[in-house]
Amino acid sequence: MKWMQTFKSFENYLSLEKGSSNHTVRAYLSDLKSFSEYYTEKDPTRIKKADIQAYLYDIAEYLDPKTRARKLSSIRHFYDFLISDHFIESNPSFGIESPKFSKKLPDTLSFEEIEQIIESFDLSQPLSYRNKAILETLYGCGLRVSELTNLKISDLYFKEEMIKVTGKGNKQRLIPISKYTIDCINKYLNLERENGKIQLPFRDHVFLNRRGNALSRVMVFNIVKKQCSLVGIKKNVSPHTFRHSFASHLLARGADLLSIQLLLGHENLTTTEIYLHLDKSKIKDILEEYHPRAKN
Repeated sequence: MKWMQTFKSFENYLSLEKGSSNHTVRAYLSDLKSFSEYYTEKDPTRIKKADIQAYLYDIAEYLDPKTRARKLSSIRHFYDFLISDHFIESNPSFGIESPKFSKKLPDTLSFEEIEQIIESFDLSQPLSYRNKAILETLYGCGLRVSELTNLKISDLYFKEEMIKVTGKGNKQRLIPISKYTIDCINKYLNLERENGKIQLPFRDHVFLNRRGNALSRVMVFNIVKKQCSLVGIKKNVSPHTFRHSFASHLLARGADLLSIQLLLGHENLTTTEIYLHLDKSKIKDILEEYHPRAKN
């Protein structure tokens, strides 16, 4: 079953059976279109709870809790409809807690904590080069989880020290990549990926699982949680924490918000401005440098 096929049936259900307004119908379909873009190759009836959770984690960095709660509600209604039409037997969104409407600044790690986690891999163990490269790429390039799992070998321009990333809405951007991050990825490609299984449809994907298929978002979350637990990091760390730390460390070292916005692929600068609140000293420096009263 295809997404557009189910959307058309859901639209008719809302309009004809539920009597929903055009505005409500458009809002539901807009939310569901956003969700379907994360799983374009997946049958909507095969979506699992972990898929919805991964999606909600991914959008948490740029959408407020109220918007995320609305999107979750749209997903729930959609799968209730699929149950009523006997396409599925249970709602995969059941048990997922709706986001609370309270503003929370993203957690970050210090550079020392990042180093501790990334350098803690036992490289004699299977897939350790891959897992190290994953965490280093999240931090070194500030990628979203979806951008990491969809990264292609053909997107790597190591000679120019750049990578091409496909972000939200299929928008592409070039990101500089350090020699250290390049070295981590190359070691994985040459020492593990080249000697492992590679399924034909995923031969251009950088990061693969044991079976040679594309890596899932959930697996990336598990790698992060396992390694942080191993080194004793008590913070609530997710893959996004490495992205948040990437931005926060750039800001702390003097990078301007516009440059950080471009690197992160944020559509609006207001999304990037949250990092100002993570570094109170930066706000004080800006005031002292640019406000006329401070100069007096």
